[in-house]
Amino acid sequence: MLAMARSCSVVGLDGALIEVEVDVSNGLTAFLIVGLPDAAVNEARERVRSAIKNSGYMFPMKRLVVNLAPADLRKEGPSFDLPIAISILYANGQIDPVNGHGDLSPYLFLGELSLDGTVRHTNGILPMVALAREKNIQAVFVPAVDAKEAALVENITVYPVEKLAQVIAHLNGQKLIEPYAYDISLLRQANDVEYAQDMAAVRGQEHVKRALEVAASGGHNILLSGPPGSGKTLLARSAPSILPRMTTEEALDVTRIYSVSGMLPSDMPLVLQRPFRSPHHTVSHAGLVGGGRLPRPGEISLAHRGVLFLDELPEFGQNVLEVLRQPLEDKVVTISRAQGTITYPANFMLIAAMNPCPCGFFSDPIKECVCSPTAIARYQKRMSGPLLDRIDIHVEVPRVDYEKLSEKRSVESSAVIRARVQEARERQLRRFAGSSFTCNAEMGPAEVRAFCEHDEAAERLIKAAMQQLHLSARAYHRVLKLARTIADLAGSDIISATHIAEAIQYRPKIGR
Repeated sequence: MLAMARSCSVVGLDGALIEVEVDVSNGLTAFLIVGLPDAAVNEARERVRSAIKNSGYMFPMKRLVVNLAPADLRKEGPSFDLPIAISILYANGQIDPVNGHGDLSPYLFLGELSLDGTVRHTNGILPMVALAREKNIQAVFVPAVDAKEAALVENITVYPVEKLAQVIAHLNGQKLIEPYAYDISLLRQANDVEYAQDMAAVRGQEHVKRALEVAASGGHNILLSGPPGSGKTLLARSAPSILPRMTTEEALDVTRIYSVSGMLPSDMPLVLQRPFRSPHHTVSHAGLVGGGRLPRPGEISLAHRGVLFLDELPEFGQNVLEVLRQPLEDKVVTISRAQGTITYPANFMLIAAMNPCPCGFFSDPIKECVCSPTAIARYQKRMSGPLLDRIDIHVEVPRVDYEKLSEKRSVESSAVIRARVQEARERQLRRFAGSSFTCNAEMGPAEVRAFCEHDEAAERLIKAAMQQLHLSARAYHRVLKLARTIADLAGSDIISATHIAEAIQYRPKIGR
């Protein structure tokens, strides 16, 4: 007898519908799985056999052929265990299509099986359930631990499953599973997000805090340069605490990435806090941008809608840094392999930190630099001009005086700064209503021309800066976008000369 159940696979960050066909026939006892299965799918034979027996049902001692269609798509992971088991039992007559709910076509089945029939956690639940809704599938059976994540997708029935026997009893009409319902608005009401660092812990460096506030308001990239111990790392790690809260669409985008990567916390199905990723400088090319034999999201995609912090920027391999150029510009990264091409989102805010020279004390007013001019030039050339040109804000972080460190007066907290950043970001969301843009840094040349309106004094100032600093066309647009953010923080609709002046001072000292 032939039976078919629907399941799903993940390709990149999107689901792909898979039909699990099972044919049970007389002949020599065999259990074959075809349709480009990987090792984990092939091992499903033993898991499914034991799960069916230990759930109190009979495993057919006949010739079983399982086909995962379409056959030209590589199938990976253990999520096909449950649909394979259900299809075998249906084909063997142990699921009653007449008296129960045995018609399998309205359902999608997802889950790995333990040997005792327990249904385990599966990665990528969110994009797979979203695909089921697009394909007009009525209901999905998912592991009970993943039910909250599946319920983030609206207008589809979610059945939480703990045991294989529960699914069989439901399909036979013996004991129905209660659908899982979860209100996503309850998650959005959670405002008690805790941050590891707070700006109140940073003494002094007011101009750097201002630069970080501007960067957070418009989603701009920033480079911190200064001697060791000046607070660059602490400032960067405090940056997430001043970022605006994510919109529901942004939260779902980030959650999909973490779901596919298997990094979604079990107690929190929706990522509410903006990501902060800080890879070590020994990270590989594939680890940073994604890839591998079976492509997976890299650090820049895990930092989507959040912060990517690169500490000790010159220590990263030059080839590794150069691959950031395209994602910084396009906000996506495309990975091409023999099996196909996958595009991951990479809309992140880059915070980089570096010392000005190998010893770290070049231009320090107190401690003398011991590096030769040749060593300093070689060190600074590890970052290419095109990469630095894509960083909007360059700011020096000097050493902090004793008086600043020991003063008793209160320092502005992250909550106060975040309120100003949130107000500026909401102005941008209203400005870009109806488009895919969420912040000023995402604007292209056409949007810069439309939204970066400035007065005559600002026009004269930026013209002089272009001539004297030899700014590139890209730098010109980035100065205007940065000035637009500064004006938003000031509550101004028109960019003035003071906004342009502050934006220009964030450019590197050499003309780029």
